[in-house]
This record gives sequence, C-alpha cells and structure tokens, in this order.
Amino acid sequence: MEYAQSITGKLIFRISWAAVCSLFLVGCLNPFAPRFMDEPATIAGLSDQRTPEGVFQNFRIAYQTKDTLTYGKLLAPTFTFLYRNYDRGVDLSWGRDEEMIATNGLFQAAQNLDLVWNDVILSAGDSLTYDIARGFVLTITFSPSDVIRVQGRVNLRLTRSRSTDPWQIAVWRDESNY
Repeated sequence: MEYAQSITGKLIFRISWAAVCSLFLVGCLNPFAPRFMDEPATIAGLSDQRTPEGVFQNFRIAYQTKDTLTYGKLLAPTFTFLYRNYDRGVDLSWGRDEEMIATNGLFQAAQNLDLVWNDVILSAGDSLTYDIARGFVLTITFSPSDVIRVQGRVNLRLTRSRSTDPWQIAVWRDESNY
C-alpha cells in the first residue's frame, strides 16, 4: 500500500510539474507582441527593396524616421562611400562600419531630416547590378536657427546575389555641394 501511495504521489508530482512547466511556457508567449514578418515591405510603410525605387523610398524613410536599422538594411556588407575632397584634390572613402557610425551621429544630432529625391539622371544595369545617378535635396535641422540644405547628386551601384533578393547599396559616390 505504501508502495502504491509512493508511486501515486510521484505520478501526481510529475503531472503537476508538467502542468506548471506548460503554463510557464505558454505564459512566456506574448499574444500582443508583433510577429516577425518575412516581407519588410509591410513594416512601417517600407517599400519593396527588390526594386531600385524601393531602395530610394526606404532610404528616405530611414532618414525621416532616423532609423539606423532600416538604413543598415540598405547597405551591402562590402559597402563603400566615395567622395571628393576638393581642398586636398583627392578622392576619399570609407566602409560600411564608418558609414553606420556617421549616419547614427547625424540621426542623433539632427532634430529633423527631410530628404527629397529628384529625377533619375542616369540608370543602367541588369538583374544583379544596377547603376543609378539621381539628384537630391537634404535639409538638416539641428535647431530652428541652425538649418543646413545640401543638394547634389548620388551615383549608386546597387547589387544583389539573386534576382529575387532585395537590392543593397554597394557603392555610393557622393557629388553634393557640401
């Protein structure tokens, strides 16, 4: 009899423990938390980055919302930013890590960023590499009395591994006036 009670007690303990663990695991699921989505185009109005225009729209959204996560998804791992230092008469460059640091600094310092993409000046490419030159106007508001307006042109090389992948910026040659 003691043996049967001992087995019954252990069985009840195990069933109870399993029930508590199950409740705990179910309790860890938050039904109100947003789910991960396969298509980034459905998040916060982002565009389909599998089109060049989607890259430019997401670029604008990243600047307006000062969202480094969205901005980072635009840049290829091998990203290179090129610009001309007219004072020294040389072309200079930096990579993705420096670009993310610089952009984060801009996002933190600015009260408001307004980016307007102008007409496409030149575009050529295939399904894996696409070169596009486009004018822009960027208004950076640091404070009501400190506003900078940058206008110019970017020459971007967009790349992707497969035609179904999103485009990413591999090379950005900046030709702005600032």
